[in-house]
Amino acid sequence: MTAMMATTDPKNRKCRRVRSDAGMSLIALLAAMTIMATALLAVAPTVYIEVQREKELEAIRRGEEVAEAIRQYVMFYRGAKLPNSIDDLVEGLPQGTKKRMILRPSAAIDPLSEDGKWRLIRPESQAFLKFGKRVQIFNNGVLPSSPEPRQFLDRYAIPLVNIVNTADPSEVQEADDTEIEDVTENVQFIGVASQSRTKSVLSYYGIENHSKWIFTPLFRGSGPAAVNPRARQDQPQQ
Repeated sequence: MTAMMATTDPKNRKCRRVRSDAGMSLIALLAAMTIMATALLAVAPTVYIEVQREKELEAIRRGEEVAEAIRQYVMFYRGAKLPNSIDDLVEGLPQGTKKRMILRPSAAIDPLSEDGKWRLIRPESQAFLKFGKRVQIFNNGVLPSSPEPRQFLDRYAIPLVNIVNTADPSEVQEADDTEIEDVTENVQFIGVASQSRTKSVLSYYGIENHSKWIFTPLFRGSGPAAVNPRARQDQPQQ
């Protein structure tokens, strides 16, 4: 009799029902979490590419600002000298008793490198010469001219003449790691590049590697757009 009452006791039946409902709820929760985790894994590569793309666009914007600041610096000194550090550009140019700003402090920071410092590109470096040839190839065989007055900037393009005029486009390679100088100060420079060696999402003058994008006031004439806005479908590799 006691055993029968225990099995038919409404309180016992309610407890079993509560435990059963709790178990089903836990299973449903685990299933929902699994579906959510799978969905997040599926969109993660796309999110990464979009975030990286925005960082690269910002790096290009800042790099172009640095290139314009270099142009103003060279023009101010009538081609007699180049800046020796990013600080030369941030400090500005003499204007009476004050300074004329030519570079925003934020643009002096490379958003792609760990320490935020731009690499300084010497006009005679192999990285610069090969970049110039890649620009020519990208521009359908024509190297865009320097901004006016050209004579102040063209003197720094002289090392490009031989490689641009004589190199076979099929033989021109991008600068390899041994030709990339990680110099961030105390050198006269005609352009800047990132310290990041990562393969890029965007293409800049047909180049898909951060360290090989050089921002310079030279050969800035009209021509095809430098940036390919279409991201690659594959995830960038380190």
